[in-house]
Parts: sequence; structure tokens; C-alpha cells
Amino acid sequence: MMTIKKWIAAICLLPAMAVWAQTDKPITIVVPTAAGGGNDAMARTVGQKMSVLLGRTVIVENKAGANGALAAEYVARAAPDGNTLMFGYIATHGMNPALQKLRYDPIKDFEPVGLVGYSPTVLVVNPTVKAKDVKELVKLLKDKPDAYSFASAGNGTAPHFTAELFKLTTQTQPLHVPYKGSAPAITDTIGGQTQLMFPSLFTALPYIKSGKLNGLAIAGAKRSSVLPNVPTLKEQGIDGVDVEQWYGFFAPAKTPKETIAKLNQSLNKALADPEIIKRLEGHGADVESGTPEQLGDLVKKDLAKWRSVVQRAKLQAD
Repeated sequence: MMTIKKWIAAICLLPAMAVWAQTDKPITIVVPTAAGGGNDAMARTVGQKMSVLLGRTVIVENKAGANGALAAEYVARAAPDGNTLMFGYIATHGMNPALQKLRYDPIKDFEPVGLVGYSPTVLVVNPTVKAKDVKELVKLLKDKPDAYSFASAGNGTAPHFTAELFKLTTQTQPLHVPYKGSAPAITDTIGGQTQLMFPSLFTALPYIKSGKLNGLAIAGAKRSSVLPNVPTLKEQGIDGVDVEQWYGFFAPAKTPKETIAKLNQSLNKALADPEIIKRLEGHGADVESGTPEQLGDLVKKDLAKWRSVVQRAKLQAD
């Protein structure tokens, strides 16, 4: 039952919430990767629906650079008014902070808004690579160690970490070529400048379906429903390389809880929309909404996990 004190406090907050909801200032979603990649597409898809639900203009701004740190620092230092959000993911709030010291804290500098979903990681190769499966690829990498390179979205990103785990497990040494996001990385893998990559399935699926890339394995616990004929790495004898990428929205620390609650509500409504689900899942993502607390717990758990991986694999930023 609501006490008089809580009732008065709630009434006092209504004018502030009304001002936030009715302001003409747009909500900016900052994406830490280049335009055209999976993160960008996902943020725009969800952001458009949130715009309708909130009755506010929502714009997406790409701030690629420093492996996501540029965008994270920008949002961490933005006004905590609910008008600047970050489309964060496993790299910005788990892997990159585990790999190196950054000018932002993935826990202290942000207020979680809510989870968007997950996407498995997939091993893809340029069609000129003469390997029909992982066993044949590993043989090529060992026979000609200087002839192959792998693209990543940058140091401390999921494509980087997954490839390093793959190298460690298979005892191979393809050269790491980091890019400023998945979009330019996958473009060069298609072009043959690099030969293999571990992008999210959300990013890679259109190119696998078009034949521009060959999908050799899912780096996850199970096969994907949209690529049922592509086996997991574990099925092909490679154990311990299981990287499921997650995505979520974050606001600057000290954003009012009432504003976070409103944003979470609109986000979860957007993710419940059948058309949004169809668009995201059709590209290989698994939609999963939740509370701000659940996203915060995921960040803490993931950060600890990847710090352990960095120590065991002795990873360093290039």
C-alpha cells in the first residue's frame, strides 16, 4: 500500500516527467560502431518504434572509434536527462573494459535501461578460401600460417575475442586486422583483403545468404534456426569457443529512475511488437527484453567472465 510520503513524492515527480515527455529535444541513440553494421541496424529498428511509442523524435548517431570507447565516453559524460542513450553491447560493457584500462567505467558511469537481445557469433570465410568446414580451415591455417588474416570490429570486440579464443584452441596464428566497426571489417572480408571473421549472425546473415561469404560454424551452444545447416564449432571438434553477443540500451549515470522506467517501458513495448520481432529474428537475433536490474547484472557477470579470459589467454590490445 502506498504511504502518504510516497504518494506526495510521486505527485512531485509528475511535472518533471511531463516536461521530459513533452520536450521538443530529440532523444539521441549513440551507436559505438560505423553505420551499416549490425549494431547500427538494430538500434535504428528499435529506435524508430520507441519514437512512436514515446511521441518523441529519436535520432541515431554513429560514433565509431577507439573500439567503442569514444561513444561510451561521450554518453557517460552527457547530461543525465534521458535524452542521450547508448546502444551498448558485449564489447563496450564487457570485453573492451576487460582488455584494457579505459576512460569510462561500464558499471559506475551508466544506468542500464534494458536488454534488446542476443545474436550468436558465426565463423565466416571469403569464398576463395578452400575450406568446406572448420577442419579444413584449421589445416590451411597451419600449412600456410602467413597467408591468412582475420578481420575484427576492433580490439576488445566480440569478433576479436572469439578469434583469439579460436586461435588458442586450434593453435593457429592468423594475423589480426582490426577495423573501426563490423561494417568495414566484413566489407574487406568479402573483398578478400582479409580471409576470415567472427561477426555476429545479425551482421553476417545477408552476406551468407547471398553467397558473398561462406558460413562454416556457429560459435555458440546450438545451431541457429535461420542457418540450420551450419554446425557449431563444438560439433566440429572445437570446444570452448562459445560467444553469444548481447545488446542493450544505457543512459548516463544519475539519470532519474523515473526516466529510466519510462524508457524501459517503451523499449519493452517496442520489443514486443510482432513486426520488430520479425525484423530482428529474421536477421538471426533473439529478442529478449528485461528490467534495468537484469541488464546491470548481466554487465557485472560478463565483465568478470572476460577479465578471466584475458588473464588465461594472456590477451593484449594490439
